[in-house]
Amino acid sequence: MTKDEAEALVRALATNNARHLFTRGIDLIKADYPEILLPVAKTATRQFPDDPRVHQLLGLAARAVGESHEALEAFSRAAQLAPNDALIAHSHARVALEAGRPSSGLFERARLLSPNDGAVLLGRSAARVQEGNATLAIEELEDILQSNPLWTDGHRAAAQIRAQEGLELDATLRAAIALHPSQPDLRRLHISLLLEARDLPAADRAAIDAFKMLGDQPWLTFLAAHIASERGDLIAADRLFSKTPVPSTPEDVSLLARHAIRARRPEVAVGLLEQWIEQDRNHLLWPYLSLAWRMTGDRRWHWLEGDERLVGVYDLAERFDNLDGLAEHLRALHVAREAPLDQSVRGGTQTDGNLLLRDEPQIRALRALLLETVSRHVAQLPDHAEGHPTLPRQRECQRISGSWSVRLKDSGFHSDHVHSQGWLSSALYVSLPDSLSSPGKDSSHEGWLSLGECRDLLPELEPIRLIEPRPGRLVLFPSTMWHGTRAFPAGERMTVAFDIALPRQS
Repeated sequence: MTKDEAEALVRALATNNARHLFTRGIDLIKADYPEILLPVAKTATRQFPDDPRVHQLLGLAARAVGESHEALEAFSRAAQLAPNDALIAHSHARVALEAGRPSSGLFERARLLSPNDGAVLLGRSAARVQEGNATLAIEELEDILQSNPLWTDGHRAAAQIRAQEGLELDATLRAAIALHPSQPDLRRLHISLLLEARDLPAADRAAIDAFKMLGDQPWLTFLAAHIASERGDLIAADRLFSKTPVPSTPEDVSLLARHAIRARRPEVAVGLLEQWIEQDRNHLLWPYLSLAWRMTGDRRWHWLEGDERLVGVYDLAERFDNLDGLAEHLRALHVAREAPLDQSVRGGTQTDGNLLLRDEPQIRALRALLLETVSRHVAQLPDHAEGHPTLPRQRECQRISGSWSVRLKDSGFHSDHVHSQGWLSSALYVSLPDSLSSPGKDSSHEGWLSLGECRDLLPELEPIRLIEPRPGRLVLFPSTMWHGTRAFPAGERMTVAFDIALPRQS
């Protein structure tokens, strides 16, 4: 559906038939045009105030554009009108969770209406954690997993919560594997979670155990090769990769290219990546192609990342009424004890959920300021460049696809990483140690943001840019660009980060 077709459909929605309105409105949601639908849905709730489907439609449109307050009001009304509708009950609980409101009771209500819905059970666990009851979340998941040991989504959720509570992450998985030792999905998830936890020795042991039980499996050999490469055993990695089939997904290509770069074979990485780059819908491959181009002296890396306008530094401290108050508010949201799995945080914690969907006044004001600055940054980006991941033709609408706060403590840092699910990524500095708060600090670069550096793979490669942190400073950069931070000796470094989704290109 094109934008013109979507707008034509909206014009045709003036109807006295609520069912028709709902059906065609869902078509617009599925076609990713919630911004066009939202004003029509608002009007429809006044036209059909007692029809739960119309309020449900408004909730869906508001949620899709990130308006949590309006989505919550709409689903609250829909739930009042249709108290036994399981889908509305689940949506009501979900938007309450996203808005930062108490939601475990709403998830319990949804569970009674749909007791076997795994998404509801996972939502209840997230609500327990948000409300400071991670222990109960773990207990409830473990009870379910005892009866349903093949529920991989439940194992993943349990592992994530246990890891953030400083507990052994794979307890439920090991119990399930003991019951079902030949189940490949459990084995694969176990290895993957240990990799996400950066426990390479344990991942290696899990792979060896899986080989003993399952024999040679292409996916298992590929994972074992990746583990060997990450551990620095390049000879073993080469031997294992040589036994695997030609990669058939961008995910596998990214791991193979990662190994080639670590082994200092950039020409191999370039040849592989360039074959696949047009199929790289999730932008997993561009970060590795940038590294390989820089290693070979290929000037195309400058086309990809060299234009200074791709990175924006915006000092917003004067736009905040109370930056210290925002820091205090965020500090209360850091309820975990350890960093989440598969994230860049080292020596700190990260908030759960999509932070900028929360409904508190401080967060609503923050979101508005950040989106305003993103719009300013997008307006000054270079013109459209065919094939460029950061310079698409269509740049509206700008939606936040994910957001969080990170609180680093003494010697904390971010490892170098990328955000494959974003278009633009960010760092907003909210609180800094005294040693980092004074502009013009010496050249040690403690706590600074590093762009274009991947020290795990290429410690000798210089960053493209180093940016000094300052309270109230927002940095925007391409999501495909490697970024991390330098460690700092002591204190608290708290940031807000978010990704802007790639706009629809139709």
